[in-house]
Amino acid sequence: MDIKQLYKLYQQHPCITTDSRDCPEGSIFLALKGETFNGNKFAADALAKGCALAIVDEKEYAVGDRCILVDNCLQTYKDLAREHRRQFDIPVIAITGTNGKTTTKELVRAVLAEKYNVLATEGNFNNDVGVPKTLFRLRPEHEIAIIEMGASHPGDIKTLAETAEPTCGLITNVGRAHLQGFGSFQGVIRTKGELYDFLRQHSQGPIFINADSDELLNLIGDDEDIYLTPYSTDPEKQYVCISGEVISCDPLLKFHWRKPLMELEETGASQKWHKVQTHLIGAYNIYNMLAAIAVGINFGVDRKAICHALESYVPTNNRSQLMETTDNRLIVDAYNANPSSMTAALENFQLVEPHEGETKMLILGDMRELGADSRKEHQQIVDFIGQTGIEEVWLVGTEFGNTACPFRKFTDVDEVKAELQRNRPRQRLILVKGSNSMRLYQLPELL
Repeated sequence: MDIKQLYKLYQQHPCITTDSRDCPEGSIFLALKGETFNGNKFAADALAKGCALAIVDEKEYAVGDRCILVDNCLQTYKDLAREHRRQFDIPVIAITGTNGKTTTKELVRAVLAEKYNVLATEGNFNNDVGVPKTLFRLRPEHEIAIIEMGASHPGDIKTLAETAEPTCGLITNVGRAHLQGFGSFQGVIRTKGELYDFLRQHSQGPIFINADSDELLNLIGDDEDIYLTPYSTDPEKQYVCISGEVISCDPLLKFHWRKPLMELEETGASQKWHKVQTHLIGAYNIYNMLAAIAVGINFGVDRKAICHALESYVPTNNRSQLMETTDNRLIVDAYNANPSSMTAALENFQLVEPHEGETKMLILGDMRELGADSRKEHQQIVDFIGQTGIEEVWLVGTEFGNTACPFRKFTDVDEVKAELQRNRPRQRLILVKGSNSMRLYQLPELL
């Protein structure tokens, strides 16, 4: 059965489930496999619970006329999702990058929602299962789709782009993350660049690009056929479409932005700045803001509406969140961590002024998936901390535990929680950051 025939069946049963515990009446069960599970084993159970059809890729489980045998269920899932996406002639914006892709996706969603009915990736469903899941949510009422794409190995972005077939896109940045999977920093750059490669070959839509990033500009090279929409924080760069500058970041980011070229053409007057007070921590977030502005301007969103969307956006999920407890102020960025994001967070923390009577404190967890570079990267972080003058530093995890430094070390988050039960810090400004698997998100309620 080819994919078009299979898609006709999907149109008759427009709901796909990959979880045998969730089987809506009349849906299609698709048997995915992982390291610890085999969905094929649950196909009969899914049919008994109400699924109309089951797609399997192991012959022994293709029992009865309601089972459809395919070569590879995951590939079929992606192919079906692509076929569904092709039913919609709308802009599809792909967003990837080492840091900030989820925040940027949420900001772009907020800006575009001022004018359009937007479909966007929920949570972090940005892999080869999550992207098809998002595409299957496309409905006729949607006018624009935003698809977040994550990667941990070479070829990942190529595969996701071939599934979602974006018409335009952006790479937030490239940094030293998932080095165990990519093999090197150059591997990170090449993999993220697979999005540019796809757009070069298959789309006339714009690439929204941070013109301050040499790595991203090098990926574009001298290709004059690419439609670029560059943004920058450098006021001297007159060729960019959007320019922005940080006004303050103590601790919430305030910035202003303008269109250097277009303002003069449209008004014949001086260039006008648009001021935005955000709810985000970190000067580094200005690039995520400028990316969202560039996308909004490209799709005709009014400037006042853009500013309103950015000022109204409140971060969640432990990403650049400012929290105030009875005893302390917290900057919680405990969803993800790699050397570039950790360094940026520490640099920004240096700029934040403590309130009267407050002292600064760091609680940092291991940065995961750095492979052979892990010891060196963690040592560089503690060496940097030593230059900041922050004395109260708690390091969590075995990787930080292997570093040479005078700071206090904990094996895991449970040890930290036990210490907080005994001795709770007070009148501290605390940065909490680490990889999600370190579970530092459990700490704010104890601080």
